[in-house]
Amino acid sequence: QVQLRESGGGLVQAGGSLRLSCAASGGTFSRYNMGWFRQAPGKEREFVAAISRSAGSTSYGDPVKGRFTISRDNAKMTVYLQMNNLKFEDTARYYCAAGGRLGFVSPSEYAYDHWGQGTQVTVSS
Repeated sequence: QVQLRESGGGLVQAGGSLRLSCAASGGTFSRYNMGWFRQAPGKEREFVAAISRSAGSTSYGDPVKGRFTISRDNAKMTVYLQMNNLKFEDTARYYCAAGGRLGFVSPSEYAYDHWGQGTQVTVSS
């Protein structure tokens, strides 16, 4: 069973950038579509981005399109989320997720079976 660990969160000023990483272990990483989700206090978990097994397909939530980029390195068993032009409303805990049941990327959290513990991103205005 794959285990996921996120890193790279922190405090950044609005307009700044961060790169999140999610390192996988204990499974065959290339078998999984990977996703990033986020959850702010008092709000539901929100889809951020997803990438297919071979990185041939990506998908983004509307609030982050044009600002965030998801990528993966299967040899390093890691998925990344490059976040540029950060806004106050991007403040949330960001979670990495892995899903192996579907043949396409999905924005639904129910498509993902394995989750990391999350990393906090705080954007100051």
